Amino acid sequence: MEERTRGGAPAAVCVGESMAVLVADRPGPLERVPAFHRTVGGAESNVAAALAALGIPAAWIGAVGADGLGRHLTAEIAARGVDTSAVTVDPHRPTGLYLKEIGGTADPHDAGPGRSRPHYYRSGSAASALGPALLQVPAAARLLDAAPLVHLSGITAALSDSCLELVSALLGLRRPGRAVSFDLNWRPALWRDRDPAVLPALLDRADVVLLGADEAAVALGTGDPAALRRLLPSPAVLVVKDAEHTAVAVARDGTAVTQPALRVEVAEATGAGDAFAAGYLAGLLRRLDQRSRLRLGHLCAATALTVPGDHATPPPAVVRSALLAATDADWSATRVTPAGLTSPAVPG
Repeated sequence: MEERTRGGAPAAVCVGESMAVLVADRPGPLERVPAFHRTVGGAESNVAAALAALGIPAAWIGAVGADGLGRHLTAEIAARGVDTSAVTVDPHRPTGLYLKEIGGTADPHDAGPGRSRPHYYRSGSAASALGPALLQVPAAARLLDAAPLVHLSGITAALSDSCLELVSALLGLRRPGRAVSFDLNWRPALWRDRDPAVLPALLDRADVVLLGADEAAVALGTGDPAALRRLLPSPAVLVVKDAEHTAVAVARDGTAVTQPALRVEVAEATGAGDAFAAGYLAGLLRRLDQRSRLRLGHLCAATALTVPGDHATPPPAVVRSALLAATDADWSATRVTPAGLTSPAVPG
């Protein structure tokens, strides 16, 4: 697996829906918020942007409507260093949209301090019409054929029958030197009218599976890493995150590497899972050992937790390198806050 491909093609291609986002300009439930500011969001494009910020050439493939929100979304993701050359424009369906309210008031309908609440308007979106025909689109086929890593999530599988077929087709893209990663990204609302029983078979066809213990317990019936490994025997590695505590990578032979999370002063939890995925996958592409991959995932997630939006700038490369090489004691003593990072492993 290589960080860069011949001809400058992206090393990672992330496929799925991105949406325009309207974020409340102050805390409180929507009925008390007078204005919103516009941004973008989506698990797969979040991962692509975080990979690009780590110096990994990345592309996002999805679909938007022929509308201003779609044009803004595509331009914003491209501005983060992501290749958007294979994004398709649907002339008949709109760009997906969600509103995000921010908790932090005494109102009984408030989301709660340090929490946010999304309200999705994605039914019938351009991305929900994606299907296996995407693999025949020249721009998408070019990127997918060259990339050492293709990244997917369970969100796409839940959007529509055609999106489920697309995910299945992408999981079949097998060739030497290519890995397919799959983040469970459990969204109960999306699966309300669909059958989540398809998930184990999809996950078991990936090379790298990322999932939270809490979401796995709901979606798959267990959050125990050993039990999940028995349920999903085929992937080369299973990465199970236990919220803010630890992450464990379990190989096919049952060998496990566990890495504690960093101590973080949380501003908002949105985007932390995508940031972890990007950090871990960047380590995979750079052929780091499992402990370093998990540490890079934790570091990226911690940074995302300290900002109010989905996207955060990772620490400089010299800081990342110092923390990946830190002793267990220095890693445990590291603290990440909105004001910055402090660690015995990083010279002042």
